[in-house]
Amino acid sequence: MLNMLKSLNIISPVWNDAPEPWQWAFQDGASPSYEGIVELHDQIMFYLVVILFGVSWVLTSIIVNFGSNKNQIVYKYHNHGTLIELIWTITPAFVLIAIAFPSFKLLYLMDEVIDPAMTIKALGHQWYWSYEYSDFVNEDGESIEFDSYLVPTDDLEEGQLRLLEVDNRVVVPVGTHIRFIVTGADVIHSFAVPSLGLKIDAIPGRLNQTSVLVEREGVYYGQCSEICGVHHGFMPIAVEAVSLEKYLAWLNEQA
Repeated sequence: MLNMLKSLNIISPVWNDAPEPWQWAFQDGASPSYEGIVELHDQIMFYLVVILFGVSWVLTSIIVNFGSNKNQIVYKYHNHGTLIELIWTITPAFVLIAIAFPSFKLLYLMDEVIDPAMTIKALGHQWYWSYEYSDFVNEDGESIEFDSYLVPTDDLEEGQLRLLEVDNRVVVPVGTHIRFIVTGADVIHSFAVPSLGLKIDAIPGRLNQTSVLVEREGVYYGQCSEICGVHHGFMPIAVEAVSLEKYLAWLNEQA
């Protein structure tokens, strides 16, 4: 029914792939990793709400029913009780186990990089990003490389986002297993794109890798998430996911 309404243009999805002012909720995700992160958040939030109401009920009951004006005689098991101590020790342990298993499962799934279709190298500088498509070469036999700088506010065009738009976006095809190899040229940076579930440190002298599979077309924005200097807030990341045909056309232009 939902797909039929979409096809008739009665309703259409509004994608939120960039942060908005006063935003509390998550951005709209576009990768399996992001979906796993949101699902884990919802599971843990359920336990947190149950614990919050449970502890609040116990504290309120104690304050109301066992105040100094109502209970002048202190019963010995109000201060010491083996059973209650076992309950409040074992119950949190089970809660932690219930949280730990899905957390470790997601952590290892996100850490696996198995047979990627293409590799993009990201190099963090003070204060911009450099990218290299090492799987493709231009007419000179060199890898496709470019720098990505923040677009100043005065140069923004209509629809572009302040402090998030760059002059050269990272273009990737949808439905493709992509590996990012990330490092830093000077200090520690962090390559982060929230709506794709990406966040990995860029450490000088070390190659870190992560992977992503973008499920739909769009432009996904991120920023350096490691305080790297005075212009730390001015080195954004913009990943543009396009169809395979448009991606091949973009590669042809770069070559």
